[in-house]
Amino acid sequence: MVQSRRRGGSYRCPRRAAGSALLLFLLAAVALLYVSPPPVSDHPVVASSRRRRSAHALLNSSGGGGMDESERREISRVPMNGSTGRDDLWGSKLASKFYGCSNSSSKFLDSNITTQTDRYLMIVTSGGLNQQRTGIIDAVVAARILNATLVVPKLDQASFWKDSSNFSEIFDADWFISSLSKDVKIVKELPRIGGKLRAPHRMRVPRKCTERCYLNRVLPALLKKHVIRLTKFDYRLANRLQTDLQKLRCRVNYHALRFTAPIQEMGEKLIQRMRERSKYFIALHLRFEPDMLAFSGCYYGGGEKERRELGAIRKRWKGLHPNPEKGRRQGRCPLTPEEVGLMLRALGYSKDVHIYVASGEIYGGARTLAPLKALFPNLHTKETISSKEELAPFSKYSSRMAALDFIVCDESDAFVANNNGNMAKILAGRRRYFGHKRTIRPNAKRLYPLFLSRGNMSWDAFSSKVRMFQKGFMGEPKELRPGRGEFHENPSTCICERTDGKAKSRNDQVLDSSSDRGKAMDEQAVPNYTFEEVGEFEDGDEDAPAEKGMVDLEMDDDALVRPEDPELEQILSD
Repeated sequence: MVQSRRRGGSYRCPRRAAGSALLLFLLAAVALLYVSPPPVSDHPVVASSRRRRSAHALLNSSGGGGMDESERREISRVPMNGSTGRDDLWGSKLASKFYGCSNSSSKFLDSNITTQTDRYLMIVTSGGLNQQRTGIIDAVVAARILNATLVVPKLDQASFWKDSSNFSEIFDADWFISSLSKDVKIVKELPRIGGKLRAPHRMRVPRKCTERCYLNRVLPALLKKHVIRLTKFDYRLANRLQTDLQKLRCRVNYHALRFTAPIQEMGEKLIQRMRERSKYFIALHLRFEPDMLAFSGCYYGGGEKERRELGAIRKRWKGLHPNPEKGRRQGRCPLTPEEVGLMLRALGYSKDVHIYVASGEIYGGARTLAPLKALFPNLHTKETISSKEELAPFSKYSSRMAALDFIVCDESDAFVANNNGNMAKILAGRRRYFGHKRTIRPNAKRLYPLFLSRGNMSWDAFSSKVRMFQKGFMGEPKELRPGRGEFHENPSTCICERTDGKAKSRNDQVLDSSSDRGKAMDEQAVPNYTFEEVGEFEDGDEDAPAEKGMVDLEMDDDALVRPEDPELEQILSD
């Protein structure tokens, strides 16, 4: 800035100099406004390979040390205390009125009657742990439709996840077979038929294949070949089926699929250690990994370095043309760790709440996680609350590590999902089935403009709007219209409303039909389809407006996945 000369101890400011000074001052102010990041979603995420570290390493760094001045100012506005004592933060007051009910009806015959001895179904799953879980569930139902014996499913060992585990190394195979013995006959290996070991006939069924689709497409080949192997078995069964088949889905998902004893025991140790730290805890599925952000096409304020790094990852997928601003408006961008923290504090969770973070590599390293840690200093992962020796049997296997996170998230007092992938959907369904435990999904579409303008309102006004926008996204009973969304997320056929006023424990979820004194939540009848594949027909029906008071699900990630992008599906699956 131009300064005037001092003469004889006096200070004179000529008009021309004063005008120049004023002009320079205005230019400097404009430049400052231009380079300052907006107080919103342009959260500075500096993506440098030198600064990328796994989540557990980041949690050991000092909270808030990587924040800039604007972030410190923003977080300083947040009150120290929340309303953590409120009962509704940790559960629904209406939860006791609903319970899981997955009994079959008297019309659902025993497998000893329905199974044909010369029909065998083999399936090969696809994707990560939770995508494979959906395939296993639907394989049991497909075997029932075909009156076939199911061979224990083969897990995907060659995909993006590179996990060599087989079924019995993740799930309790003996329990799986015995608990479903009345529904479907299951064997561990394909037996000899007529003294010969037959080579299976390979097939792939369309996505969202209905019961009629299986009978028209698969059954004729099964009658001729006797052994069918369905490959890439993911999303190969229609979302809506007859009630007894939907309830079979629930028996498989919520009761027959148990993790092996070593995985379950380690998961329970992690839960116990979280409980030792706090009476209640939150589990957060952050999903802020580089691959996830690259696909989202969203921009997080990291400048040219971020665009270059995420752009390089994005080149894997042809035909992917992201529109960052549109993605944000549509609620398709994961919230930043800071935004997740602000949402939770606005909902009433106080700074002393303990959070279990289920996440892979955090994009941007400690710099990205610092604002969340400033808002919630008590962050933990499986690595921070256990030893390397304890995790050694699992650490080399992505599915087994994911199973540990699944167990902790399932048993948490509040679960927060920062995306709508398979893990989020399956856990949302489980938590509905087992008592509507608090399950929070950010209403990103409504929160986006709120984060943009949060610097122009008081904290009370901001938190009030967050609570308003999150109504319908908190895991309350009847938030979703029966039959809407993916069945694994909204298993309405298997949730009954209590009529006798009596509470049921978790062990009472599957009862004899004679003692099941509840009224099932209504679900739309299965349409009388005239086509074998129902993808467009079913999707069109699900896009109908929701009833008043019900929440319409946003289009999920699967809708953006193209058939030519198999690796993309695998990345997004969990």
